[in-house]
Amino acid sequence: MFAVFLAGIAAGAINTVVGSGTLVTFPTLLAFGVPPITANVSINIGLVPGSLSGAIGYRRELAGQRGRILRLGAASLLGGVAGALLLLASPASAFRMVVPALIALGCLLVLLQPLISSGLPAGSGSRAGDVERLPAWVWLLVLLAGVYGGYFGAAQGVLLMAILGSGVRDSLQRLNGAKNILAGLVNAVASVVFIAVADVDWLVVALIAGGSVIGGQVGARYGRRLPSGALRGFIVVVGTATVVGFLITS
Repeated sequence: MFAVFLAGIAAGAINTVVGSGTLVTFPTLLAFGVPPITANVSINIGLVPGSLSGAIGYRRELAGQRGRILRLGAASLLGGVAGALLLLASPASAFRMVVPALIALGCLLVLLQPLISSGLPAGSGSRAGDVERLPAWVWLLVLLAGVYGGYFGAAQGVLLMAILGSGVRDSLQRLNGAKNILAGLVNAVASVVFIAVADVDWLVVALIAGGSVIGGQVGARYGRRLPSGALRGFIVVVGTATVVGFLITS
């Protein structure tokens, strides 16, 4: 199971920088025979410490964003609960049917990330997070991203960066710090639901949690130096292989 720990490190780093670490951990667990829903639930719980680690790594960029995060965090919390309940209310067969489409969507978002990022406003980088007025549609879309994240979550961070970058005027690095907090809130509140009523593999949780804490720090410190094209290609290859595997075994 050392591979699961390594996958947790990779996921923690990728989530901090890109936001699609589930596309690494999910197929890893499936390869070890973990049932899809149990894998998804356990990953969600295990990545919570990694989100916290990544947020700590971005603490300088988070300065002055308290008001912004409080407002958008409410949307993330509501969406995360709704997504978790939707997952638990769905039969396992339905989850297996929809997962290939969700993974394909995650891969597409990762591929399109350069295009999405190029269209985002550069922003002034001012610390106006506590006094700004956010468009209502930003709050609504963050809510919907939370539903997606609570249900599955692959490339949730890419979605959040697209939303924040389109509706919030600030630097991308500061928005990435906010993204780490919002995605972490979704995972945390969904985890509370899952711990209460879902089947959790606690060994998997422990391995991914330990790995993701290390990965979160690695991502925050060195992630900006990684060749983004190579990282993006790796994620897409893993995600595509997972989709093919699902279609073959279904």
